[in-house]
Amino acid sequence: MVFVFWSRPSAEQQKQCINKSGPFNYDAKYKGATAKAVSILKEDGELHKDGFLLNHARVLVGSGRENYEKGKNALQSWRHFGLNWAFVDSKTRVQNGAKFCVCVKEFLPWLVMPLEVVFVNESQKSKKGVASFRFGGGTLKGHLLAGEESFSIELDENNQVWYEMLSFSKPAHFLSFIGYPYVQLRQKYFAQQSSNAVLKHLRAA
Repeated sequence: MVFVFWSRPSAEQQKQCINKSGPFNYDAKYKGATAKAVSILKEDGELHKDGFLLNHARVLVGSGRENYEKGKNALQSWRHFGLNWAFVDSKTRVQNGAKFCVCVKEFLPWLVMPLEVVFVNESQKSKKGVASFRFGGGTLKGHLLAGEESFSIELDENNQVWYEMLSFSKPAHFLSFIGYPYVQLRQKYFAQQSSNAVLKHLRAA
C-alpha cells in the first residue's frame, strides 16, 4: 500500500490516507526511542541488528531565549517542513497520538506517508537557563519506511539555540528497498533544507 498523487495532496486527501493507513509498522519496543540522546541510540545493538540505520543532524540556529521560543513555534507550526517539495499540514497539532502525513514530491508524483506523534517532551531548568522542546513521529503502515523521527529545539548552558533531527529507519516497501541509497541521500538533503527553513523563520519572526 502506497499513497501517490499527481498533484499537491489536499487536506482531505491526506485525511483519507490516514484513515486507510494501518498501525505502526515498526516494533513497539522502539516506540519513543528518538526521545533518547543520539549517543544512546548509537550504542543500541538491537537497532542495528534489526536493520535500522541512524540519521542525525544538529545545527546552531541562533542564541537567546527569544530565538528558542521562535524555534519552538517553528516546530509546533511545522515550519521545518516548509519546503516546496515536502510539507505537513500546518494545522496538525503537535500532541501525543496525533496522526499526520508527510507529503513529499519525488520527480512527478507526490508521495503521502502517514505517521503518528509518539511523544512530546518539554523541559526547562530555570537555574541554568536551559530549555528544550522535542517531539517524535512513528511510521504507520502505508509509509515507505519503518522507523521514527524526532525534531527538537534546545537552549543550552551557553545560551545557544540548536535545532536537531534524529531518526532511525529501514525500508518497509520494495520501492524504498531498491532505492534506499537514494532515500538516505534525500534524508540528508532534507536535514539541510529543514535547517534553512528554521533559520528563515527565526530571522523573519
